Amino acid sequence: MTTQPAFRRSEPDARRLSLIEACARVLAREGIAGASVRTIAVEAGVSAGLVGHYFAGVDALIAATYAHTGARVDTALEAAVATAGEDPRARLEAFVTASFAAPIADPELLATWIAFWSLVRARPEIAALHDEQYGGFRGQLERLLADCGLPAAQLRTMAIAITALVDGLWLELCLSPRELTATEAAAIARDALARLTSPVKATG
Repeated sequence: MTTQPAFRRSEPDARRLSLIEACARVLAREGIAGASVRTIAVEAGVSAGLVGHYFAGVDALIAATYAHTGARVDTALEAAVATAGEDPRARLEAFVTASFAAPIADPELLATWIAFWSLVRARPEIAALHDEQYGGFRGQLERLLADCGLPAAQLRTMAIAITALVDGLWLELCLSPRELTATEAAAIARDALARLTSPVKATG
């Protein structure tokens, strides 16, 4: 009697992940226009039929890639907060400034996001993922702000303002790294946080 090697059990997940990673590279390099089943299969070094085995078409693969990319960002943010210790202010700053360091501050990641964003208005499933991911980011910000003592009535609008700040600095950092460094972006964000949340410090 023989048994299958244990590593074979993870092979389908590994192949699925390899297709998602190939899709992300194609989107970053060629945009949505170049993201066909054939192009992604060539990038992954597999047959087009294998793509169809794991995904019900290129739209499903792109949606899975969007979700996977968002999960990578979430993991990086969670790790930054976890290493910041227990101080609420340090945790808030770590969450905000993590977007200005690897693996989030990456021109290739920006190119992938641009491809995703171009689909938000056209594809409901991508719009839903967008809302879910940005809602999750803002929700975490609200929790961190609440831990710092921000009044409940201000949490939503403050989280939206900080999200806009992070997005703007992240875009500038990825597009013009010679004009804005990661250190400068983080410093700007910290200064803005201090100004935006100054009532919290005054009553703490």
